[in-house]
Amino acid sequence: MAIVYIGLGSNLENPENQLRTALISISELKDVDVICDSGLFKSKPMTLNDEQQPDYFNAVVKVDSQISPYELLDVLQTIENNQARVREHKWGPRTLDLDILLYDDLQLNDQRLTIPHPGMADRAFVLYPLQRIETDLNMPGLGQLSDLLKNVSVEDVEFTGAL
Repeated sequence: MAIVYIGLGSNLENPENQLRTALISISELKDVDVICDSGLFKSKPMTLNDEQQPDYFNAVVKVDSQISPYELLDVLQTIENNQARVREHKWGPRTLDLDILLYDDLQLNDQRLTIPHPGMADRAFVLYPLQRIETDLNMPGLGQLSDLLKNVSVEDVEFTGAL
């Protein structure tokens, strides 16, 4: 069994519902048990060229997984596709984005998958939801969550309630 943290994000097609539907789908996966979730957070989008787009809703889910990181990636991409994932370009609006943030103490970087998820150490919309689950988390290759939180602003995210 591996402890895995999965990031969920959406800003299109009723984003809060997109995340709730994704959580249900994750909870129904064989050999994956949901332990808890962070609740919903709202944040301004990361954009290129000041593109206008709706705010994002984000969450993190902690799971116990008996499947490999690559198998988990495949099933998460299937969930995205089943929810008619739309993603036009990097940092563009999207219906659903599911990312493996952490997979136990694994550090992996190949063409298909990077763990810990790249850029997560600088993203308040990832770190604050993680903090609601694990206040004393040590992230492989990145350090203590409490130290990383010092470099992002709580003003960049807003807790909006249960997932």
